[in-house]
Amino acid sequence: MEPALADPSKWQQFLEGFELFRDPLLCALLAGGVLGFLSVYVVLRRMVFVSAAVAQSAGLGVALAFYMGIHLGFAVEPVIGATALALLATLLLMMDPSRLRLTRESLLGLAYALSGGAAVLVGDRIAQESHDIQGILFGTAVLVTPEQLRTVAIASILVMAIHLWWYRGITFASFDRIGALVQGLPVRLLDGVLMVSIGIMVGVCARALGALPVFAFSTLSAIAALMLDLRLPWTFFVATLAGVISGVGGYMFAYFFDFPVGGSQTVVASLLVGVAMGSRMILQWVQKAR
Repeated sequence: MEPALADPSKWQQFLEGFELFRDPLLCALLAGGVLGFLSVYVVLRRMVFVSAAVAQSAGLGVALAFYMGIHLGFAVEPVIGATALALLATLLLMMDPSRLRLTRESLLGLAYALSGGAAVLVGDRIAQESHDIQGILFGTAVLVTPEQLRTVAIASILVMAIHLWWYRGITFASFDRIGALVQGLPVRLLDGVLMVSIGIMVGVCARALGALPVFAFSTLSAIAALMLDLRLPWTFFVATLAGVISGVGGYMFAYFFDFPVGGSQTVVASLLVGVAMGSRMILQWVQKAR
């Protein structure tokens, strides 16, 4: 039987098993929303590849956590491994690469390639957990555990509380660094808060959802919002909404049409960029027609 959204049996199964799907939907909503909010900083500050490198490092952290538990007898929660490696990558990428006679792009490329290659090598030595490694890298997992949802929820609430509280300071320091320095704002501290926030959210969410959709939420959401050429507060709002739609809509699409979850969420995020691009072209055409 071909999967179809209108198939009453499929919809009935979803409603009957909603308790099973509630946690992954909530997790996708929280992760998509918060990462969508942060994506505005990621894109406008040209840190897209920072997000990619940090997400890849989180995948390596999960692989290392499994490896330590299996081969070294030292149990480490995968979410701790993911968050620790994501934060480590974030801190390393905050360093001045000129001291090593490298450009920032070179450092990003090294971090991305090294963490990705190392994750594959470590994953090869933990065959019994290979499915989990694939889920972390590409977001193939359908369900999340209550612990994963709880961790994502706590991280999301803390990050959003800090960013809403310090919204003016962080945006000022991010988009007008010289002006913020003149005004006496602690620019380095605010930069650190932003980068650590990205590292924590990417690490926690990569463990629950996978590195691929996390990268999509943290970049494509802002691209879609920026296409509409809105004021900055509305750009944050639309990017957050786009992240939520990508997370929840992608999961629903994956369920009803039997596709991998992470790939579906990434494609939905990309489609939203296309919709925003089309909307902008239509608006420009209407304005020219006047």
